[in-house]
Amino acid sequence: MTDPLAALPVAVTEFDPDLADGTFTVVDRAGKPFLLPGIEGMSLMEIIRDFELPIPATCGGAAACGTCHVYVDAAYAGKLAAPREEEEWQLDHLISARPTSRLACQIVWQQERLDGLVVTLAPLEG
Repeated sequence: MTDPLAALPVAVTEFDPDLADGTFTVVDRAGKPFLLPGIEGMSLMEIIRDFELPIPATCGGAAACGTCHVYVDAAYAGKLAAPREEEEWQLDHLISARPTSRLACQIVWQQERLDGLVVTLAPLEG
């Protein structure tokens, strides 16, 4: 099976790769992929927001709004810690939820587990 992102040019955001703890790709709602740096201990939501991609993150990372909903590439879904009760509740209430849905605010970057991760921003609801 071929990687559907391999044919797309990845927009590399400006960061110093020597300072990054690995990298991950975010596919925006228009289908454009962006390469972002992993930053040990930060949530994906914080990194995505700091690079000014369109992620509202209305609750600021408390798993209380669902506006940082992402689809995790299936190859990495099993590498993430299981969702906590608050995250599961939010995901259960999202119309666009899929089996690989997660809240980006609840995924904390760990290079050894997540380097190369691909996530896609889910449609905004409401």
